[in-house]
Amino acid sequence: MATAWSRLNQIIIERYPKLIESSRTQVVWYTKEMVNNGVNGIDNVCSSLIKQIAGGDVSAKNVWLAENLLDIFTENKSWLEKYPVLTNMALYTYLRIIEDHTSAMLVPLKQREVDFCISLLRSKFSVCCRIGRDLLRLLQNVAKIPEFEKLWFDILHNPQSLGPQFTGIMQLLSQRTSPKYLACRLTPDMEKKLVFLTSKVKFGQQKRYQDWFQKQYLSTPESQSLRCDLIRYICGVVHPSNDILCSDVIQRWAVIGWLLTTCTSNVAASSAKLALFYDWLVFSSPKGNIMDIEPAILVMHHSMRSHPAITATLLDFLCRIISNFYPALESQIRQGVFCSLRAILEKRVLSSLSPLFDNSKLDKELRAMIRETFSEFCTPDTPLAKEPPALIDSGQTSMQKEDDTVSSNHKEETIPEFSDDEEEEKTNCKIDERIFRPINEEEEENEGDIESYLEQIEGELKDICEQLYEQRNADAERQCELMENLCGVILEFDTFDADTAGPLAMFLCTLYKSHFTNELLPQEINEESIEDSIGKPIFVIFRNLNQENEDELCPVELLTLVCCMYEKQKQIGYHLLYFLQASKKTTENKLVVYEEVCKNTELKDLGKCLVKDFGVRITTAGIVHKHCY
Repeated sequence: MATAWSRLNQIIIERYPKLIESSRTQVVWYTKEMVNNGVNGIDNVCSSLIKQIAGGDVSAKNVWLAENLLDIFTENKSWLEKYPVLTNMALYTYLRIIEDHTSAMLVPLKQREVDFCISLLRSKFSVCCRIGRDLLRLLQNVAKIPEFEKLWFDILHNPQSLGPQFTGIMQLLSQRTSPKYLACRLTPDMEKKLVFLTSKVKFGQQKRYQDWFQKQYLSTPESQSLRCDLIRYICGVVHPSNDILCSDVIQRWAVIGWLLTTCTSNVAASSAKLALFYDWLVFSSPKGNIMDIEPAILVMHHSMRSHPAITATLLDFLCRIISNFYPALESQIRQGVFCSLRAILEKRVLSSLSPLFDNSKLDKELRAMIRETFSEFCTPDTPLAKEPPALIDSGQTSMQKEDDTVSSNHKEETIPEFSDDEEEEKTNCKIDERIFRPINEEEEENEGDIESYLEQIEGELKDICEQLYEQRNADAERQCELMENLCGVILEFDTFDADTAGPLAMFLCTLYKSHFTNELLPQEINEESIEDSIGKPIFVIFRNLNQENEDELCPVELLTLVCCMYEKQKQIGYHLLYFLQASKKTTENKLVVYEEVCKNTELKDLGKCLVKDFGVRITTAGIVHKHCY
């Protein structure tokens, strides 16, 4: 029999969404019959079926499953109460989906769900409390329903009527929610995709996975409520290993930031922020887990550059939640939030909060409120800090990095902005003309210039550019891999014009300035040394530009980028010629790519470009024999 349950569980977990209607009906009917007969082990099957009830989904298939499982539980309540974990999973699930069932057609089902939850809470409150603090969060969402209003009155004013050991709201808030209850609100497929996203997908490559996830689960108005389930799961269940934290895999804060940008409802956005900060409210250093509170502070920290509005709204929420969550517990909530911030500093998640709290990108009223609320963590009587440095020298140790440094347990690999579909409005002002001036090779570019160029780059391009800057001292293979990713993102653009390419070109020319001034041809000329000489990041762009395709034309996106670079770095033309000659690719006319670049530059003439590029090289390098190669 155990083998049968194991096989049925496997089918439900892995295949249930793909089963045809008759098969789903048989699975539920079979489960119901086994429950009616009290067969041992069937509770595990019920747990698996509960996980298939998706939050934020009012499709007929999902509603049917919720209704049929509710029939099983209400008809076999005495059996259900023998299994505390299953009881709490059922309560947690139906409390959660009540808020989804608002349409007139679902009113009867909603009332049955309310009756079921109230019955369990009234009769088994001590068991239900084992869920933890998220039980209160879900009860808040349904507090306006009359039956729950009465329950809330008892929780706040007559707690012992619910259970002799229950002392009040603080008792529940102080209890961390068990991960198994947070996980039960994601279907196995959602959970699998989210775990993959946070453990396998690298920064800069997450957009297509996020787009798929959003299309599959977050595209309907009802799905707004699902964001809270996902955020709570990420904070309370997804705790990456140090290996993942120190890798270039997309971090939890970035996924949460993306989820926040997909909230189109004010109610959903407020609920999502509460879900993010819920563990902060009563955090205590000895018992609290730093991984529960880490994502919120990192979302605020990293969003300051690319999405300052997100940082502002989160800081505003954090200030206001202290006094507004429950006025009678204001001192305890304040203590919990302050303990969270102290733990963040002690664990070196951030080395200082001043660059976040005193940032000039925040409006004056918000800064004043932050200073009043968190004066302990603000720098007294100093000028407002600029935005926190986001570009990290990979050669430094975690304890040597500046304000945006994280500890070895919270290492930041990149600082991408979120690949969301709802970017903030972009100003229509012209880009600073200095960004498009030709590079003066005698002029020393500093890190401030790099940051100013990065400010002009957006989306996934910016993600990868920041990685390129971080890894500028890494081995050539790693840099070339990142440049390959950059080319891949560029080729996916529907429109990649000069306005987009200009800042990127200036960034790359500045970042790899030394590549253009160093010796190009190796001292000892052989096939291996020539191949090594074109193993630099800039040549990856040329390689992709020179790739074969059916139309035998250069990819227009990369052609646009190279033309912009040609105008900004006078060594580009010579390096392109060198690459075309040195590369192993054999074509009838290796000059075709170079000709295409010349046609799209200011000179618009092959001969003039050749004179310019060879003349520049002879003037700057003073070595003629290289041109003979």
